[in-house]
Amino acid sequence: MPNPYLLSFELLIYLLFILCVLHAWRRGPAAVGQLLAGIAYGWLLEWATIQELHAYHYARFLLMFGDVPAAVGVAWGVIIYSVMLVSQASSLPDWAQPVLDGLLALNIDLVMDAVAIRLGMWDWGLGFSQQYFGVPYLNFWAWFWVVFSFSLGLRLLRHASRVSVRRWAPAGAIFVGLVGVTGLNTFIRGVVSPNGYLATILVALAVALSLMLWLRPKLNLVPLSPLAFWVPFGFHAYFLVAGLLSGALFRPPFLLGVSLGMFLLALYWHRATWLPRRLGGSPSAAQEH
Repeated sequence: MPNPYLLSFELLIYLLFILCVLHAWRRGPAAVGQLLAGIAYGWLLEWATIQELHAYHYARFLLMFGDVPAAVGVAWGVIIYSVMLVSQASSLPDWAQPVLDGLLALNIDLVMDAVAIRLGMWDWGLGFSQQYFGVPYLNFWAWFWVVFSFSLGLRLLRHASRVSVRRWAPAGAIFVGLVGVTGLNTFIRGVVSPNGYLATILVALAVALSLMLWLRPKLNLVPLSPLAFWVPFGFHAYFLVAGLLSGALFRPPFLLGVSLGMFLLALYWHRATWLPRRLGGSPSAAQEH
C-alpha cells in the first residue's frame, strides 16, 4: 500500500504552488521568474547534494525527477517565495532582508525534517536518536544558508544598474545561490572539524538572530498578501496533524513541544494577515503585495 503521507504531502505542495503561481502572475513576469527560479534552484541543490555527498535519500514519491521528488523542489520554491514577501514588506534594509528570509524558512524545518523521516519521506541514515532526533545539525545551517544565498543574489541583481542584468536576476540568483552554498560546504568540510559543527552552527545562527533582535524590524509596513501566511501555515499544520496521527511527534514528546512552539511563532509573525483589525491585524491584510 502506498504511503499516504507521501501522497498527501505532494498534494499540499502542489496546492501551495498553484496559490503562489496565481499570486506571482498578478505581480508580473519578475515574480513568476522568481518563483520558477526558486524551484529550479531547490531541485538542483537537492540533486547535487545527493550525487556528491550521498547524505540522505528520498522515498519514491508519485512524481520524481531523478532521485529527487518534484514536490521537494517545488517546496523550496514556494517557501523562498513566501518568506521574501514578508521581508520585502518589513522595515529591514535590503542587505538584512535575506537574514530574515533564512530564519523564517528555518522556522519551518525545525519541525518538518524530524517528523518527515518518521513518516518515511526521506532518510538521513542516522536512525531517530542521533544529533537532532535523526537529523544532522548541519542540515539546519544549510536551510538558512540556502535561502539566504538565493535571496541575497536575487536582491543584488535586481538592483544592478544594467537593465539586462535586472531582467535575468532570477536565473542569476540560481548561480549565486549555488556558488554560495557549495562554497560554504567546501569551507566547512575543509576547515571545521566534525566535532565543531554544532558550535559553528549555533554561533552563526545566534549572530543572525541577534542581528534581527538588534534591528527590531517592523513587519507588514505595506499591504501583505495572506499567501505569506498560508505557506508556512500549510507546512506547520500538515506536519502537526500528520505527526499526531502517526505518533511521530511523541517519539520523543519533545518534538510535539517544538512543533507547537514553531507553529505559534509563525502565527504570531503573520498575525497581520489573519487577525481582524480590532484584534491586532492589519487593516490591509487582505490586499495583495
